[in-house]
Amino acid sequence: MQYRKAKRSFWENEVYPDQYHVVIIGGGIVGLNTAIELKEEDPRLNILIIERGLNPIGASTRNAGFACFGSLSEILADLEDQDESEVVETIQMRWMGLKKLKARVGTEAMEYQTCGSYELFDHATNELYENAIDKLYHINHLLKYEIGPEAFKKKDEDIATFGLSQTNHLIFSQYEGQLHPGKMMISLYEMAVRMGVRFLYGHEVAKIYASNKAGVQLKNGVQLRGEILILANNAFSKDLIPELEVQAARNQVLISEPNKHLKIKQCFHYNQGYTYFRNVGDRLLIGGARNLDLLNEATGEFGLTTKIQDFLKQFIVQKNLLPPKFKIETQWSGILGIGKSKKPIIKEVKSNTFAAVRLGGMGIAIGTLVAEKIVNEVLNR
Repeated sequence: MQYRKAKRSFWENEVYPDQYHVVIIGGGIVGLNTAIELKEEDPRLNILIIERGLNPIGASTRNAGFACFGSLSEILADLEDQDESEVVETIQMRWMGLKKLKARVGTEAMEYQTCGSYELFDHATNELYENAIDKLYHINHLLKYEIGPEAFKKKDEDIATFGLSQTNHLIFSQYEGQLHPGKMMISLYEMAVRMGVRFLYGHEVAKIYASNKAGVQLKNGVQLRGEILILANNAFSKDLIPELEVQAARNQVLISEPNKHLKIKQCFHYNQGYTYFRNVGDRLLIGGARNLDLLNEATGEFGLTTKIQDFLKQFIVQKNLLPPKFKIETQWSGILGIGKSKKPIIKEVKSNTFAAVRLGGMGIAIGTLVAEKIVNEVLNR
């Protein structure tokens, strides 16, 4: 490419350095918050964020906008595979992250609503319900001092209010809510710009290298150096450091056209949180269901599949969320970073190179606190 041979001008050397104090890979919720945290600690830091999309394209602006810490059946599923202390610690991180996100961005700027959420149970998930009711008191006791009293409560009487069909039970979570992910990200981006953070959009990192100073090589061959390199690209971090225990997982989402018959005004979880839906004004948003095809949805490739899209549409009709002749406005997919543990990876992984990844599908909730913790790791190294 001719660009690689072009000698830099005096002006470019003045304002577009190829060496920074900190280079952050990933311009999503963790990358932006990390840059902001660093600037708050030391405004003199020269920070560059590299994002391969023209806007953050992993999950930060492609999720459902749930401000949640986990449905009851999802928490119980986590307890089957992880120690109770680890599960509670991760939930606490999500809750503290939400509080910090609201304080930083402001509830109005990102249309934050503490409207509560419901977990829906039908005949197919009756066993999950029986387990949830059996453990409800215990989980509420665990979370009493972390989140608040009665995090979960039975609310079957609301089934008729929402006009839900093929629904046997509802469990209400009073502390959860919803927000506008796009407006959240724009607010964080504008904050970072005001603080002097530099951005490089539309460039993918081909490889990283570590020595006395860390650095990256872009796919166009350009090399950039930093005293510190931070991976905040979640599911895609494994492409650069294969030994990281992060698995990409695709979640598909669709949203309806406005519909005056929509009765729900909260967030809903179903089947351990694999399927979820909420209102966006008078639109219905529904997504997930990757558990129907875990093998093919364990991918970092964006796309839609007939199997999952058909399930989501059928679910709308079965539960009477909208009249049968509803129309879809748009569909999309996002890429999560998951693993055997839902505890994020926050540590130095190579010399002068740090990772803040594996958000477990809870980026909105936990991302701001993950940023705080990785900055502490960097500053205390």
